Amino acid sequence: MMSSAADSPNSTKPYLLRALYEWCTDNGLTPFIAVHVDGQVRVPREHVKNGEIVLNISFGATGGLKISNEDVRFKARFGGVARDIMVPISHVTAIYARENGQGMAFPLPELAEEASDDGQSAPTATSPSDASGSNHLHAVPGAPAQAAEGDSPPPEPPPRPSGSHLKRVK
Repeated sequence: MMSSAADSPNSTKPYLLRALYEWCTDNGLTPFIAVHVDGQVRVPREHVKNGEIVLNISFGATGGLKISNEDVRFKARFGGVARDIMVPISHVTAIYARENGQGMAFPLPELAEEASDDGQSAPTATSPSDASGSNHLHAVPGAPAQAAEGDSPPPEPPPRPSGSHLKRVK
């Protein structure tokens, strides 16, 4: 009889996040994560733009960073104020190096509906798919919101060189 772990193995996503974080730091690059923000995510709401926030998760910008199989947790300063950050792994939509934009994007969390700030339900975005059922993923946009590093927003990552592609990972 097969074990339950064999029936439903852990998601590869947290392992890929940890590997790309390590790749960034080993190469002197600054790792950023893009996050889909809803009620499950604990981030400073004043820095959320269009339901997304980009966070600098480098050693110098965070304290106590832990990327577990369930979530990403750390402390960071926003406008000089220390904040506890918690992002479920399912809500991380990309990890990339600020300096060159290299990294990996992931599909948005598949949530049917969520309550908006005014208490009313609003549909949320899910990954688009074509008639064959395969999902398409678009390149990670530049940092749309302030990252967890000082008072100034992070610089936009450089445009992706032609021919580079992000791979969809489940």
